[in-house]
Amino acid sequence: MDFSISEEQSMLSDSIAKFIENDYDFETRQKIAAGDLGYSADLWATYAELGWTAVLFEEKDGGLDGGPIELMLMMQQFGKGLLVEPFLANIVLAGGALRRSPDSELRSKWLAKIIDGSLQASLAFTEPQARFAVNDITTTAESAGDSYKLDGVKSFVLNGGIADLLVIPARTAGGQSDEDGITLFAVPADSVGVSRRSYKTVDAQQAAEISLKGVVVNQENVLGKVGDGLAILQATIDEATFAVCAEAVGIIRTMHDKTVEYTKNRLQFGVPIGSFQALQHRMVETLIACEQSQSLLYWSAMINAGNDSAARKSVSALKYQIGTAGVHVAKEAVQLHGGMGVTWELDIAHYFKRLTAISILFGDADFHLDRHVQFSKQSVA
Repeated sequence: MDFSISEEQSMLSDSIAKFIENDYDFETRQKIAAGDLGYSADLWATYAELGWTAVLFEEKDGGLDGGPIELMLMMQQFGKGLLVEPFLANIVLAGGALRRSPDSELRSKWLAKIIDGSLQASLAFTEPQARFAVNDITTTAESAGDSYKLDGVKSFVLNGGIADLLVIPARTAGGQSDEDGITLFAVPADSVGVSRRSYKTVDAQQAAEISLKGVVVNQENVLGKVGDGLAILQATIDEATFAVCAEAVGIIRTMHDKTVEYTKNRLQFGVPIGSFQALQHRMVETLIACEQSQSLLYWSAMINAGNDSAARKSVSALKYQIGTAGVHVAKEAVQLHGGMGVTWELDIAHYFKRLTAISILFGDADFHLDRHVQFSKQSVA
């Protein structure tokens, strides 16, 4: 199996790596995360100028026709740099739902602004009762002539507090957990009836609770067919799951490498602690976990790039790996750094918090193990 990447893909990865090295050290990241906005608007404009915000979109929409390989390379580097800019929420989630819409006018209305960095968007798909079930939706959209009236509550909406546009799944028909009857709406965040409560998450991201009370949207704001929005929503969430797994692989590799370097310099009893055989065994185990995670990421990327029928199954396998072996690497890194490993001043603690959040985001290890088993049963049948 050929894992080599093209020259253009290599240049994309290298450009992000150089940006992190020159302009995004840990201290800079901490200052940005502590700000009221939670990310740097100037740096986000730089992302757009460098073309990073355009990579995943089709050329007809002003993008660069990138796919899973490019997404993997970018997110790995974002993970290594621990970037807090809302690439996942704005480009992968909200942008992903919009670019999957068959309505070219709707895409042209919003995507150009997302790509040039002038618009922040958010996919408000999570509800308090839903846990990880994407189809568990109680937010309603009642038809009223040529418009719809939305009522409901969305929880843990990434980028929701600062978004100019909200992509909202709502139920136009069916019961709470039915797969049919879900419709996606593009709703301006300043619409009457939209209220938001913003907060920072433990991993320095921005999120919000969003309440919808009698929010009126027009027919032209519907993404795709009425009642048939689950396919777009699920495909977007699967891509986002793959994206955070790639980010996690970048994180655990960085944590492993930093830990190995630390054990070479930390002296105990007059010798580096890395010379102790017991610690060497533990670091070999974390290296194996890193390599396994990287290999599984490559496999999933190639399957998704080829639109293989096992694409969703591969994403669940990858997410399970991150939620088990990946978390193990992070825990070992923290412990081998000793008391320093949990301090605010050391980057290891912040890598750990981000990885912990990723392990739960879009479904934890148990959820994806069950989903992988279900896909396996379906393929056998």
